[in-house]
Amino acid sequence: MRPLLVAVMLVSTMVFQLPAFAQEYMGNLSSNPYLPPAPAQPPGAFNNPYGTDSNSPQLFNQQGQFRGNLNSNRYDPNSVANPYGRYGSPYSPDSINNPYGAGSPYRQDSPTNPYGTGLGIFGPE
Repeated sequence: MRPLLVAVMLVSTMVFQLPAFAQEYMGNLSSNPYLPPAPAQPPGAFNNPYGTDSNSPQLFNQQGQFRGNLNSNRYDPNSVANPYGRYGSPYSPDSINNPYGAGSPYRQDSPTNPYGTGLGIFGPE
């Protein structure tokens, strides 16, 4: 009985730690022309100048790691448009704007790799 309880607790912990899967899938951010087309999105879904963590689509890599908010708010600390933030700076290894970090054209999950998978876009809950 005890191993079963431990297994149930372990599985429930894993399920509740994956925020990307609880959100609506909106497609992939990728320059790969061979990927299937993304579902249609309402106008203005990705260029919200007042976007925050709660109302912006979010980028996740294949391992489920957060890669920034997909909006055009230069003052959002998690935005890919913030040139001084972790996910928007051209010098941060976590930024898709860094050609030697997460934005490298040689990484499989980079949005700039023309043969890669890109980053998953998940909408707000």
